[in-house]
Amino acid sequence: MVKKIYTLNDFLKEKFNEKIYKVSLDGGFTCPNRDGKLSRGGCIFCSENGSGDFTSGKLKSIHQQIDDQIELVSNKYKGNKYIAYFQNFTNTYADVNYLRKIYEEALSHKNIIGLAIATRPDCLEEDILELLAELNKKTFLWIELGLQTINDEVAKFFNRAYETKVYEEISQKLNKLGIKFVTHIIIGLPKEEKNDYLKTAIFSQNCGTWGLKLHLMYVVKNTILENLYKNGSLKVNSKEEYVEKIVNVLENISPEIVIHRMTGDGDRETLLAPLWSIKKIDVLNSIHKELKIRNTYQGKLYKK
Repeated sequence: MVKKIYTLNDFLKEKFNEKIYKVSLDGGFTCPNRDGKLSRGGCIFCSENGSGDFTSGKLKSIHQQIDDQIELVSNKYKGNKYIAYFQNFTNTYADVNYLRKIYEEALSHKNIIGLAIATRPDCLEEDILELLAELNKKTFLWIELGLQTINDEVAKFFNRAYETKVYEEISQKLNKLGIKFVTHIIIGLPKEEKNDYLKTAIFSQNCGTWGLKLHLMYVVKNTILENLYKNGSLKVNSKEEYVEKIVNVLENISPEIVIHRMTGDGDRETLLAPLWSIKKIDVLNSIHKELKIRNTYQGKLYKK
């Protein structure tokens, strides 16, 4: 039987023979296009927490954050193996000695069996790559890269502050080191061309991405995107439009690429639009329904 979607849950069960949860951590980072190195204000869609709305808080130690996160999921997960996920802002944007300290602190926790590190392609200098290569030899590791789009004009508009060629160059280095990486893509970005999202997915696949995180573009309070939305110059996707685009991506990528996410889950307290995205289970069910209606699956139209 053909697998409709190759999810992260599938992959982790195959690798570890059981369900594995991630625990989201705050390493106290900022971002080079927030602190003035490249610009200020960050990407126009990024929340004040740097996409880390579900972490435990930077005032706590790494071990305390892990314990808190384990407690949060303990009612639905009875296992004892977790992946430490450094999530918000840019989690390699610091001195390599500090990075080593917090990564190893996470790995020293008795329940942690791997690391996931979210960052930017322009924040992976040679000494940091050496550290990641070292970690990759002794634990299960993946890096997450916020590409979002290959349309550099769109990226300039939302203040990504690096060109797509930087992603391409760092993907080559990660591949050479045998380090898995996941690519973030946002569907519905302002000013994007009709098929930019699909071209971005195929491009990242050709760059050797191990996994994809597909997000909808949602509008949260206290962002530049909020102003665009309120003055009527920003259109957000309907659920039907979004579902169609997700299925288009799935059809055209390799069945071996691991799908880490197919929708975003913004904070209910700060989310402005689209409100349909709050019902995450409904969105996922709609994607599976569309796959069934179209009699399709991940990789059906994939061409090497």
